[in-house]
Amino acid sequence: MEYVVLVDELDNEIGIEEKMKAHELALLHRAFSVFVFNDKGEILLQQRAISKYHSGGLWTNTCCSHPRPNEQVEDAAIRRLQEEMGFTTPLTKAFHFIYKADFDNGLTEHELDHVFIGKYNDAIDFNSDEVESYKYETLEVLEKHIEEEPEHYTAWFKIALPKLKEWMTVS
Repeated sequence: MEYVVLVDELDNEIGIEEKMKAHELALLHRAFSVFVFNDKGEILLQQRAISKYHSGGLWTNTCCSHPRPNEQVEDAAIRRLQEEMGFTTPLTKAFHFIYKADFDNGLTEHELDHVFIGKYNDAIDFNSDEVESYKYETLEVLEKHIEEEPEHYTAWFKIALPKLKEWMTVS
């Protein structure tokens, strides 16, 4: 059974809960999103496996998940990047944000999402249990696609991307 770390709005740990129950009850929990870029400045996107418990088949950032209890968020991000996309690369914490998104299956993501940035240009050997496909996109093309077909992208990705773009302009 998988557990998530419940937090308050300041990211203070307030307990743990079974992952599915936390999503059923819309409890605020710790999460992370990884955005990996290549040397051309393109973002590595993954299409979530169709079998995922929500948002299956949708396009999103390179990797995202939840740290385990007693696991540092950056360590979890590195672990899941390897598990989902088949590689590791140094990551830098960029920012965090809170969002809440309801899904058709009765689950709700209510997350304090830590965003990490990395760079990678080599081979990708993704885990087909987690990932359906992947591609690199420029920010400009990606924004146009999201505007034209928002239903093809995950809820958190559509929230995180403008925040990432803003962070990149001030960093």
